[in-house]
Amino acid sequence: MADTTAAGHAYVRSEMLPEKAPPVSEDGVIGWMKKNLFSNWFNTLLTFIALYILWIIFPPLIQFGIIDAVWSDPDGVKRAVCTNEEQGGLQPSGWFGACWPYVAANMKLFIYGRYPASELWRVDLTYFLFFATLIPLLIPSVPFKKLNGFLFLVAFPVAAFVLLAGGTEAGSASTYYTLAVLAALGLVLAFALAPSRDVSLRSSVARVGLAIVTALVVWAVLGLGTYSINELLALAGSGGTRNTWFGAIQWWLYPAIGAGIGIAAAFTTNSADTKGLAETLAPLFVVLAGICIAVAVLMLVTSIDYGLTHVETNVWGGLLVTLVIAVTGIVASLPLGVLLALGRRSKMPAVKLLSVVFIEFWRGVPLITVLFMSSVMLPLFLPAGTEFDKLLRALIGVALFTAAYMAEVIRGGIQALPKGQYEGAMALGLTYWQMMRMIILPQALTLVIPGIVNSFISLFKDTTLVLIIGLFDFLGQMQSTFTNPEWASPVQSLTGYLFAALIFWAFCFSMSRYSIFVERRLDTGHKS
Repeated sequence: MADTTAAGHAYVRSEMLPEKAPPVSEDGVIGWMKKNLFSNWFNTLLTFIALYILWIIFPPLIQFGIIDAVWSDPDGVKRAVCTNEEQGGLQPSGWFGACWPYVAANMKLFIYGRYPASELWRVDLTYFLFFATLIPLLIPSVPFKKLNGFLFLVAFPVAAFVLLAGGTEAGSASTYYTLAVLAALGLVLAFALAPSRDVSLRSSVARVGLAIVTALVVWAVLGLGTYSINELLALAGSGGTRNTWFGAIQWWLYPAIGAGIGIAAAFTTNSADTKGLAETLAPLFVVLAGICIAVAVLMLVTSIDYGLTHVETNVWGGLLVTLVIAVTGIVASLPLGVLLALGRRSKMPAVKLLSVVFIEFWRGVPLITVLFMSSVMLPLFLPAGTEFDKLLRALIGVALFTAAYMAEVIRGGIQALPKGQYEGAMALGLTYWQMMRMIILPQALTLVIPGIVNSFISLFKDTTLVLIIGLFDFLGQMQSTFTNPEWASPVQSLTGYLFAALIFWAFCFSMSRYSIFVERRLDTGHKS
């Protein structure tokens, strides 16, 4: 500021004063506490109540888990190192602290379960591949996201299955025949989705697709219904003997009925709706093609002898089972939830009804009932001699159960979008699936990130329920060690549960913090 001289002005400042630091009461830790903890009498009261609760919980926990805890067992006396003198141990009378040598001694059991010791390298390699493909996928700055996503979602599950389950006997001729049929059907459906400007070609593809889908649905419904009745009659009246005519009608009569109904449905469809029919059936083609190809790949993978010792899933346990169930449920439930959410909002009555029935059914039963039914009741409806792995049953039940809840979370995000988003997408001439893929779903999923992660966290903790069907997850494997007399002590179970709580908290807290990071990164600045 320049010097100024004028009548009536005794003094004019020629430069600005230096900036001063804000008052201590408005900045720093004191300012934050004043604004957030002691802004009024009610917040002050709540602050003191919270401090009192923390004082009640954390000091005894720190005393038990750290200060008074036993950290090592140098002499290998096991139980004696964690019991006091009155109980025949080494600790002084009145001692009460965590027994961490017990956790260290059983750490392999907690992580691997009863997996053969000579094959533990396979589990370690699976863990390494999991984190090696997941971490770059979660870091936004790492390039090649599509390749990374393919490795994590496609290549890693196949590699993990081969490593964990091991080799099998060479497949039979019927196995390879079925594999070839499934692969061919999947490839035909995939090529049928190739974009074409020929309306008549798209109409033909739509009609063929409708015939195939209708035939498969009719075959599945009739076959499942007849087989269920046959099984129930066998169990009720003939001592478990099944009627031999079921196989004949299953492979000859039902396919013929299904094909007839499918062809009739295709040729009676109004030709004016063929374009819309093709667009509507396109996602169904994708799903069906993907299922066929996935089943073919799975059959191929399981029919090759890799030279690895086969390890039954009933000896898997610990953190391995927890992560297998949680990761499979998370990866499978999200796309299923998206499809169910779209189906529930569909204008097609049949699709909407099926989606509503599926969602309300799975939301109406507790997960523990789903696991029990999948373990006990499902084998009753399978052909004689058919073995359905118990872990696979649990994976399917958990994925379907979580998908129902995920569908409602995603549907809430879709309904939260303003109508103008749909109108703008339609004004651009986008089809329904283009609008959903490029406009609606990206915004809807961003809005419901907290709800999605909340479902993932709930699923991770619900994996402890698989103990009811004989699968020993992390917590179940830990509980199985409580009967070991070598480490029996008054603090054994308390130490085990404290360690389990820390492990579960670490995983759940990590998911929560990452969801907050994603929310902030995707924040568009439109929050009020």
